[in-house]
Amino acid sequence: MKLLLDTHVLVWCQEKPERLGAASREAILQKDNVRFAHTISTLELARLQESEKIRLARPLLAWVNDAIDAIAGETLSLTHEHAAEAYRLPPPFHRDPCDRILVAAARVEGLTLVTADEAILRYPHVASLHA
Repeated sequence: MKLLLDTHVLVWCQEKPERLGAASREAILQKDNVRFAHTISTLELARLQESEKIRLARPLLAWVNDAIDAIAGETLSLTHEHAAEAYRLPPPFHRDPCDRILVAAARVEGLTLVTADEAILRYPHVASLHA
């Protein structure tokens, strides 16, 4: 299975692994699965850090690189296709641009989005796994 970790799931993997459910923890730890962190998550973390809604123990880029290494993950970069798909998503979907990019990327790349976001979990047009 190819997994795309929502921003909060990447944080939980690094900072609060006890927040992950058994199924998502098993999927993330499964060696045969491929794990991705999207560059939009770095943007989201930068915004959260700037607004003081999150504190990271290390500088942002070091934290992100360590988090990706810790899950033996890969970076999924924003593509023009992800950006275009973000605003072609079948309705209804909410307006958060980071969530739109994550869902679009999962759809375009054939990934399962690991998330605790109830709106995404209810969205029938993307494969998801409850974190």
